Amino acid sequence: MTGRRSRSARSAVLLALAFAACRSAGPPPHFLEAPPPSPDLVGHLEFHVAHAEDTLIDLAPALGVGYVELLAANPGVDPWLPKEGSRLVVPRARLLPSGPREGIVINLGDLHLYYFEKGAPPRAYPIGVAKDGFTTPMGDTVVTSKREDPPWIPGPSARADGKPARVEPGPDNPLGKYALYLGWPSYLIHGTNEPRGVGRHVSRGCIRLYPDHIAELYARVEPGTPVRVVNEPVKFGRIAGVLFIEVNPDAEQSLELDETGKTPAPRAPEDLREQVTRAAGPDADRVDWPRVERAALRRSGVPTPALLPPQR
Repeated sequence: MTGRRSRSARSAVLLALAFAACRSAGPPPHFLEAPPPSPDLVGHLEFHVAHAEDTLIDLAPALGVGYVELLAANPGVDPWLPKEGSRLVVPRARLLPSGPREGIVINLGDLHLYYFEKGAPPRAYPIGVAKDGFTTPMGDTVVTSKREDPPWIPGPSARADGKPARVEPGPDNPLGKYALYLGWPSYLIHGTNEPRGVGRHVSRGCIRLYPDHIAELYARVEPGTPVRVVNEPVKFGRIAGVLFIEVNPDAEQSLELDETGKTPAPRAPEDLREQVTRAAGPDADRVDWPRVERAALRRSGVPTPALLPPQR
């Protein structure tokens, strides 16, 4: 009996060690890889193991995320030579912008377009936005019409740069395959003939989407759909009853990331405490300020819990 017990005990220890070894073979899953349903969250976090030939500017279109958001989520990673075998964060989990959740909401603060359709989960798409020296207007407008195979009629600034008066549909047309026309005549939501420009500061004010994303959006959006453009680099939402904060690079840091590929100097939003306190409401006494301030300085765009557990 003693021998049997001894063998049984050894087997239990070996089994426990084997289980521990399996557990240690990789990092534990992130909460946002399979988050519980939340009306404030769209998508889930993913990871990608870098290969020797990877570059972030090519990985972004392949993974369906934006270049700047991929850089922000992986500070310190060389965009042209990420270390082979490194585990890259693919930031597909997004808190929704504040305000009405209807139609199209474009958030310049996180370089995303959100589409809200009755009876369907919200959708989030990375976007290319205005380059330095150009802007996209903020406020409310509407989709006035839509067109497949749109011609491009360059505006005065493009003509001044030597662009022709008209570019017909085809591989040289920067509008891509589909376009949504807005109540702002000079601004469109459209596809692109250069996917590596999505998630970057590349346009003269128009909003660019990946070809498959604009095709999906085009099929769902009809004229009359409301469009709201906001600038919210800091967003809040509740997941499983817990307040989360998502802090993205501000406009200056986003442009610096795009142009240099290097992580900008840390800078937290000036009104951070006011924003967090207001969002926390009755839970303001449980705000985890050290964690919130780290998230605000890092500006990774990955939602982070903002509260301490309730005291018992």
